[in-house]
Amino acid sequence: MSGRIDDMATALVDARTELKQIPPLRESHGLDTVEDAYAVQDAANKIWLGQGRRLVGRKIGLTSPAVQAQMGIDQPDYGMLWADYFFTDGEVVDTGRFMQPKAELEVAFVMDRGFDDPEAPMAELIRRVAYAVPALEVVDTAIRDWDIKLVDTVADNASGGGFLLGLGARRLTDLDLRLCGGILSCNGRVVSRGLGVDCMGSPLNATLWLARRMAQLGQPLAEGDIVMSGAFGPMVPVGPGEAYLAEISGFSPIQVNFDDGGAGA
Repeated sequence: MSGRIDDMATALVDARTELKQIPPLRESHGLDTVEDAYAVQDAANKIWLGQGRRLVGRKIGLTSPAVQAQMGIDQPDYGMLWADYFFTDGEVVDTGRFMQPKAELEVAFVMDRGFDDPEAPMAELIRRVAYAVPALEVVDTAIRDWDIKLVDTVADNASGGGFLLGLGARRLTDLDLRLCGGILSCNGRVVSRGLGVDCMGSPLNATLWLARRMAQLGQPLAEGDIVMSGAFGPMVPVGPGEAYLAEISGFSPIQVNFDDGGAGA
């Protein structure tokens, strides 16, 4: 089994490095359990870390109850955030660094202190979050044509690509994360919208799930870690020449342009 796990991890790392899509792992390698899929993700992470990449946080996926029902699951999944795919408000992002990118509007949290108790309550999480910022996730997958099932996306870093953080940090006490609304526009046209409640009832609920899960696995969130808490609305494809404006109630808007020349990426 370990050999098969390593083979799948190597296939994903090679696909991401060479920007060449591969068939679904459930078909090419018989990947059929979530446990094995996370083992593949862990093995790929070890390869990346060995190559010098730096972890800066975690991302949460599949936070929408509707998407969970469609996938036949009752909880989200998680992946890693890497420093070399971290962008900031106003940057030009090179679409050539991705294979088949899509954008999601989210709220991100930055940890003030670590979180290592798998049974800690919400109040403890709130005490340990430094601030929240508006964010945009660029999701991507090495799986050809987005032909993914749960095991494929889990193995492939929960379809994580890159992420962009806004500059307007806010304290949690200044926000209503459950009822705040978000709008994502492309070239002036609204392409996705949603509410905080669409993310597991609140982005904080999703983050508490992640924090507990990471603590349970012995990989707890640490001081300074960034957490991408899950999408407000549907993800949308992105391409060169597109300008996105992300607006979430209580936050300053963030802007990002996509191009194919590597400018600013």
